[in-house]
Amino acid sequence: MSISLSSLILLPIWISMAQILQGGPDEKEKTTALKDLLSRIDLDELMKKDEPPLDFPDTLEGFEYAFNEKGQLRHIKTGEPFVFNYREDLHRWNQKRYEALGEIITKYVYELLEKDCNLKKISIPVDATESEPKSFIFMSADALTNPQKLMVLIHGSGVVRAGQWARRLIINEDLDSGTQIPFIKRAMDEGYGVIVLNPNENYIEVEKPKTHVQSSSDSSEEPAEKRERKDKVSKEIKKRRDFYEKYRNPQREKETMQLYIRENGSPEEHAVYVWDHFITQSAAENVFFVAHSYGGLAFVELMIQREADVKSKVTAVALTDSVHNVWHQEAGKTIREWMRENCCNWVSSSEPLDTSVESMLPDCPRVSAGTDRHELTSWKSFPSIFKFFTEASEAKSSSLRPALTRRSHRIKHEEL
Repeated sequence: MSISLSSLILLPIWISMAQILQGGPDEKEKTTALKDLLSRIDLDELMKKDEPPLDFPDTLEGFEYAFNEKGQLRHIKTGEPFVFNYREDLHRWNQKRYEALGEIITKYVYELLEKDCNLKKISIPVDATESEPKSFIFMSADALTNPQKLMVLIHGSGVVRAGQWARRLIINEDLDSGTQIPFIKRAMDEGYGVIVLNPNENYIEVEKPKTHVQSSSDSSEEPAEKRERKDKVSKEIKKRRDFYEKYRNPQREKETMQLYIRENGSPEEHAVYVWDHFITQSAAENVFFVAHSYGGLAFVELMIQREADVKSKVTAVALTDSVHNVWHQEAGKTIREWMRENCCNWVSSSEPLDTSVESMLPDCPRVSAGTDRHELTSWKSFPSIFKFFTEASEAKSSSLRPALTRRSHRIKHEEL
């Protein structure tokens, strides 16, 4: 007969409860204290004591996974896709394993951007000291010198970093759908310079320094008996807290603090910084943005802060399931009018690709991305986005509006 660890831990408490219940009224205080302790113990959390160490490999090979010729992540021995539930009934451990793999994927994509796409990793802030926190972006060699076209890529919020649209797609689908690499390669083939933003790299984490609690200055003025009582109570409270914490989080991770990167402490700040220090310095006559999800909000915020500059330099903007809101962000009338003429939002929808989708916001045309999955909208609208940019470039050179904004499916905002 096997006895669970949680039962062994709780057994002394149950025995104590039984003994107290047999006692008289004098034991009420102890009963209340034990009930309070029991109410704080979560049996599910308690079972974490049995989970394996949170110690995972730091390479794909260590995980026994690799990307095949189709860009799909597969197990080296079995050829099977990634399995999240590697250990049954250990969701927290499985999640930590998934996150560890995700960090390796991020580094792998960085390597592809440099080696496969020939992009350069540029450290920011550009005037950072050696000791201060830093981030980085990626640029093609001609990003600032290409006289014709520049494409700027902005991903959404969350765990994704430069070069990614969705970590879930990279792990469960393939590199083409989950990364920005197809956009980068086609853009370079068609003569664009490229800048890849890194809007979620806003801070570095360092271990929080240990703090020592000092006794209050007036404690010496207290009577010795009172001070002794307080110390005893304090020790008892700490003992209970430590007991609970030990089993609530047996593999307690180090406490960390965040050191934010100067002028890049948020996706919005990052977009403005890259605009001011790189995009405005580019020689390109036509600048194009592709912004997914929260990246669309960051672009609108950029427009609000640098309206005149953006209007003079940007030719067209492709949004993919953007979460921007011109009302909440307080975008002015002139910005909304410019967006109607120069932006298009490919949104998640079950309708065929490029089918008009009605919107209640008077900002830019919304069309179907050809998928109802948010994270797939960039990949599914890939061919339409490049067509949109070509039309916009041709329209600008002939002083005409982009054809997409003149299609019959365009939303008549004046009727809203």
